Amino acid sequence: MKKVLGIAFGRKMSNTDIMVKTALMECEKAGLDVRYIRADDLKIDDCTGCISCVVGMVSGMGKGGCPIKDDMAILDEALMECDALIVASPTYVMSPTGKFKTVCDRIGPSHDISFRLEARKEGLAAGKDPDKLPDERSLKKRVGALISVGGAMTKNWLSFMLPTMYEITMSMGIDVVDMYEYYGAMAWEHVVINDEVMERMRQVGRNIADALAAESDEERTKWRGDSEGTCPVCHCDMLTVLHDGTGVECPVCGIRGELAVKDGKIQVEFSESEQKRSRLFYAGKLEHSTEIKTKATPPGGIPNKAELLAPYKDYATQWKSE
Repeated sequence: MKKVLGIAFGRKMSNTDIMVKTALMECEKAGLDVRYIRADDLKIDDCTGCISCVVGMVSGMGKGGCPIKDDMAILDEALMECDALIVASPTYVMSPTGKFKTVCDRIGPSHDISFRLEARKEGLAAGKDPDKLPDERSLKKRVGALISVGGAMTKNWLSFMLPTMYEITMSMGIDVVDMYEYYGAMAWEHVVINDEVMERMRQVGRNIADALAAESDEERTKWRGDSEGTCPVCHCDMLTVLHDGTGVECPVCGIRGELAVKDGKIQVEFSESEQKRSRLFYAGKLEHSTEIKTKATPPGGIPNKAELLAPYKDYATQWKSE
């Protein structure tokens, strides 16, 4: 039986909590096995940037595990088990919560499918124990849905939400097939009395069930959201202006497009070759991991840094209130 994992950030029985559960209930009606995690119930510490997760994989030393011992292992196992992910976060200052970002930081490179696949292939070729290599379940195809929740009455106060929320699916190569932006929540006492949004959450569940039932990869990854968006890959509207003529870039996918005005309307065209190298796809991830492996050493090698760091060691003390 296919498994759907729902992760909600924020308060118990709040809008975010109820919206994820509503989508999961619809998945359950479709015969899917559902699991639910409220992230704030878990103790998940900040990533320290030690990069042992990546070093362990790229050096062939093993799985590339994390030395931090906390509840991340609970979330990690749930992610490995699931075939679909539904995740929602409230909006804190135009972007997801701090806990959401902490989880994404811990997932980040450690779950990148290009790192994991290459490490596993190299390890198996060298005759290593499969159980000591990156988890094979990392590599299975998954689908996902992203839900942002904002109290502000205007959509632009949620401007960084959905692009940032791609962080939780990007490393694992989860194909996002639906996303929804709920703003104006402060006009309602609770989302449970907002029939339109509750029905949209049920549709999220149906869309996930439909994707999991698909017989072809094309049908499985088909976009099921309300809007096609500007980027044809992530379906977000955010763009970075490149200042080199008419070039723009999707900050989620990292792909270049060309800006044009036709019939008084702005249009962006992304070539097929650019779309294929989106960092949401394996080709884009492999491009990134290969770059790290081959270009992470400075020209001329690594100098002795002890002398260079010496002036900084005792430069400043921690600020203390008087």
